[in-house]
Amino acid sequence: MLTLSDLNASSQAQFTAMLDGVYEHSPWIAEAAWNRRPFTTLAQLKRALVEELRAAGREAQLGLIRAHPELAGKAMVAKTLTAESTHEQGKAGLTACTPEEFEKLQRLNADYNARFGWPFILAVRGPRGAGLDKRQIIETFERRLANHPDFEFAEALRNIHRIAEIRLNDKFGFEPVQGNLVWDWAETLAQDSDQDDALTVTYLTEAHQACARRLATWMEQDCGFDEVRIDAVGNVVGVYHGSDPGAKRLLTGSHYDTVRNGGKYDGRLGILVPMACVRQLKLAGKRLPFGIEVVGFAEEEGQRYKATFLGSGALIGQFDRGWLDQVDAQGISMRQAMRDAGLSIEDIASLRRNPADYLGFVEVHIEQGPVLDALDLPLGVVTSINGSVRLMGEVIGQASHAGTTPMGQRRDAAAAVAELVLYLEQRAAQVPDLVGTVGMLEVPNGSINVVPGRCRFSLDIRATTNEVRDACLADVRAEAQRICERRGVSLKLEETMRAAAAPSAPEWQRRWEQAVQALGLPVFRMPSGAGHDAMKLHEAMPQAMLFLRGGNAGISHNPLETITSDDAELCVQAFNQLLSQLQ
Repeated sequence: MLTLSDLNASSQAQFTAMLDGVYEHSPWIAEAAWNRRPFTTLAQLKRALVEELRAAGREAQLGLIRAHPELAGKAMVAKTLTAESTHEQGKAGLTACTPEEFEKLQRLNADYNARFGWPFILAVRGPRGAGLDKRQIIETFERRLANHPDFEFAEALRNIHRIAEIRLNDKFGFEPVQGNLVWDWAETLAQDSDQDDALTVTYLTEAHQACARRLATWMEQDCGFDEVRIDAVGNVVGVYHGSDPGAKRLLTGSHYDTVRNGGKYDGRLGILVPMACVRQLKLAGKRLPFGIEVVGFAEEEGQRYKATFLGSGALIGQFDRGWLDQVDAQGISMRQAMRDAGLSIEDIASLRRNPADYLGFVEVHIEQGPVLDALDLPLGVVTSINGSVRLMGEVIGQASHAGTTPMGQRRDAAAAVAELVLYLEQRAAQVPDLVGTVGMLEVPNGSINVVPGRCRFSLDIRATTNEVRDACLADVRAEAQRICERRGVSLKLEETMRAAAAPSAPEWQRRWEQAVQALGLPVFRMPSGAGHDAMKLHEAMPQAMLFLRGGNAGISHNPLETITSDDAELCVQAFNQLLSQLQ
């Protein structure tokens, strides 16, 4: 097997020969990366190769893409694939297609090449490295045919990097054992769902309670936590004592509920990664000078009831007893759901943690966006969780006949909102890390031949600081009034939610940065546009987050949400690095 010592001591020609086949018919990438020696970690080597390709320019990148064979294409039939491609296509079953499957793949290859001008590239060994099945390959093929050419070009390169990563693992005899464990846990946890055809786990349903039991069992039996319990709101709590059981604890975790038709890693990654770290400590018979408390928060998404951050809020004494009277779509109150689940409502107040007993709170999470994926970076350090504000609005004009009302005499409510949407887009684009969205637009009782008399809409504004957020909101309010006055329509705006920004504690952010650097990776700092349980714990103790990239351009809250086991391995390693800094 290849070693980093071998590579670091090699000549450029030897280095290039040792990495032959990593990038298809493209030894120039390894040749260029030779100058970056010495490499201290495999992750650093992988990153060096990525950076060389990113710097090479579009023509060189296009040449690499075109150097790849079609899936189940002519080269496979003629048996002229490289050994690496033969192994990969065989592992995915492409060398044993039925006539119908082969015909479909040939047609897809032709359609794809006609649309984009290069072959379809897919890391067919998949996110776990064990191989995708033919159904998954065909579905991905069909989905990506609809992509914009520029996006698809980038997606092809991302898949090439994944292919190279797996080939490097083979050369080094490396297996992401902890990453595989996290990935497998997530896959198993996704078996419990409120829906048969989608992953949906909402507060205190049968599937939700089954997830809690699985997590508790894994914590106790597989990982060796000293204490495991499901608390009065359904949080799954595991404690691994330090060398002194009375020592302070590091608090960590995330949520295990999901949005409807969601993904397998949102929230859950932040529970499973520290579980894997505790499991390693237990197997090694090791205790740290501090305890580790991992919490699988029962609710964060607000899907069944209008109560978000219920699980983490309970830990800082912010459980609103008024929530108990809310009812779900079936008319079941939260109070009844909790009683049916065997939870003790009377004990909720006792869940509040004393901040003096904790070192702080850390959370790992998939990014839920495209930034890391576009940069080909596996990890990002969070600088702040954006503050947000949401409003519901309605513009009221005058419904009138679309054919008989002159353009200059209309009081078009939808046109006024459309103008506001474009203003928000332009205003938010002026400031880094400020985002504004109108996600809901509705013309009640609208008709194709009627000028809209009413238009309802939503506003969502987020920024890294409350001041930037509020300045944008003030400008949007003022512009909305100007638009409505000029157009002769009226405006109603109601604020429905406001959450303060949660900047990372500087000392904890530095620890994540040092952990990433220890893996041989560059430190990339970024804000979180989404809310997380860390926002609630921020109110009681110092907090900081680490992001893991998601595949499929970082899509989240979607069945296409994905990660690789290699990235999960890096996440576990980074968490272990953070733990080592506290010893």
